[in-house]
Amino acid sequence: MNVHDLRTPALVVDVDALDANIDTMARARPGGALRPHVKAFKSTEMARHVADRGGHVAFCCATLREVEGMASAGLGDDLLLANETLDADRLRRLVDRGDAAVTVAVDSPETVEVAAAAGVDVLVDVDVGLPRCGCRPEEAGQLAELARSRGLHVRGVMGYEGHAVGNPDRAARAGMVSTSMDLLRQAHRDVGGDIVSAGGTGTYDLHDLATEVQAGSYLLMDTHYARLALPFAQALRLTVTVISTSPTKGWGVVDCGLKSLGMDHGNPTIPGWSVFFCSDEHTTFVPREGGDGRLPAVGDRLPVVPAHVDPTVAYHELLHLVRGDEVIDVWPVDLRGW
Repeated sequence: MNVHDLRTPALVVDVDALDANIDTMARARPGGALRPHVKAFKSTEMARHVADRGGHVAFCCATLREVEGMASAGLGDDLLLANETLDADRLRRLVDRGDAAVTVAVDSPETVEVAAAAGVDVLVDVDVGLPRCGCRPEEAGQLAELARSRGLHVRGVMGYEGHAVGNPDRAARAGMVSTSMDLLRQAHRDVGGDIVSAGGTGTYDLHDLATEVQAGSYLLMDTHYARLALPFAQALRLTVTVISTSPTKGWGVVDCGLKSLGMDHGNPTIPGWSVFFCSDEHTTFVPREGGDGRLPAVGDRLPVVPAHVDPTVAYHELLHLVRGDEVIDVWPVDLRGW
């Protein structure tokens, strides 16, 4: 199959760029020093490829759906649910299947009790500056004591400096990571355990405390991370079709929009064109300043690069692996949904 034969909008992955990204990260953070985050690509076939090529066998998940799917695919050697859950029944059923080693994040007595009901290992999730989940650093030791009193194995601590990972100023980003890791270091002294889990694609090379980094977007990349001049290539794009033009008014329209693109980091990019705006099923574009002003023809194919890869992938059912214009494989996005 040729990429031009695909129904659009279609997610397309440059396999050579993907493999280069895997190799680059594996050199920087080999084996267990990286816990790839499944939420960024939501495909067990891609996870298997990362494990085979990159040598990473422990994975990070954002949802129980992802944990269940990874276990069913035989990728359950060491799965971290890097998120709090109160669904004790579903977690218990997952553990009872016996096909995965599961660890969950806890940040409160309530989430500790859910973990105890399921009998899973835990990491104490610590607030290191991102206003999301995590206990205060000074509470971490007490939570660990509670977990141990309930018979749980406390593997260590986790803290995500998500407020820092996208800062385009590397020096500022490094300073924010240092401040966050000081908080996590304080918590780890009180909690103990072998694991200090932190970080993401934007800070993968700024950690000396973390024993593992939870990066995932590095595999496919997006325009938001591209601002950081990281050593990872843009591997993912959408192939779309020009479905309408207005030559007299100077714009064109392609068949992808809010329902096929993660938009929380801004508009996508259409190389060679300027994006005017996005609506449900459309993106309107105009010629870039300095160009000849000529629009493509109705029916032409264009590439679209998302600003945020994780939610973009979650909108789609298939990843089309390509080399040049040849589609060499198709991987289901089988971990989408909850």
